[in-house]
Amino acid sequence: ISICRDLPNIEVITFSVNGISDLEPLHRCQNLSELYLRKNNITSLDELFYLKALPRLRVLWLAENPCCGPDPHRYRMTVLRNLPSLQKLDNQAVTEEELSQALVDGVEITAPPARRSVENGWSESSAPSAAGATTEPQGELLSCSLEETNKTQEELDMKPFPRDKYSSFSPQETDCSHKRRSNVLNAILLLMKELDAEGLETIQQTVVRRLQAFQKKELQEE
Repeated sequence: ISICRDLPNIEVITFSVNGISDLEPLHRCQNLSELYLRKNNITSLDELFYLKALPRLRVLWLAENPCCGPDPHRYRMTVLRNLPSLQKLDNQAVTEEELSQALVDGVEITAPPARRSVENGWSESSAPSAAGATTEPQGELLSCSLEETNKTQEELDMKPFPRDKYSSFSPQETDCSHKRRSNVLNAILLLMKELDAEGLETIQQTVVRRLQAFQKKELQEE
C-alpha cells in the first residue's frame, strides 16, 4: 500500500482481505475519513500510531485482524483511546461513555511498532498469510468473495448481493479469477459512493448497454 504515500487527498480507502500488516504508508493521508481494514494481517495495535496523525478519520473497520486479540473490550478501548475522533468502529457507533471509559481501560500507544526482519522481499509476518492464500480451496474462496462483497454492500448501506448470482461463475475459472472479480466489484461499489446523480446515470446507461450486449451474445450462442 506504499502508493498511499502519494495520495494525501484521498478520503475513503478499503483494503479488506489484502494481507496488509504495515499501516505506515497511511500517515500522509491527511484527508482520510473512512478506512476499511478487515481481515488483514495486522498483528499489533501499535500500528494505530500511524493513524493518530489523521485528523479527519471518523470511520475505521479493523475487525478480524490478529491485533484484535482475545479480549474485545480491551481491543475496542485501546483503539478509542488512541483515536478518540472516531464516530464508528467496526460498524458500531462510538458513544461518549466509551470514550470516557477508554481513558481508563485502553492502552495509549506512543511509539511505532518494531518491524520484523525482511528476507527475500517477504516479511516474516506476511509469509504465512501468503502461503495460506495459495492453498485456499476454490469453493471456500468463492464463499469468501461473496462474503466480502456483501460486507462492502453493508458498508454502503446497500442490499446484499444474491448468492445465486455468484453461482453463475464458470467452474473452469481459477481462484485468482474469482478473487479478481470480487475485488473489481468491491472497487466499483466504493467508487459509486463518490458519484453524483449525473455520474450514476452515466453508469446506469453503460450497464444497460453491457447487459444488452451480453444477452444478445447468449441468444446468438443458443
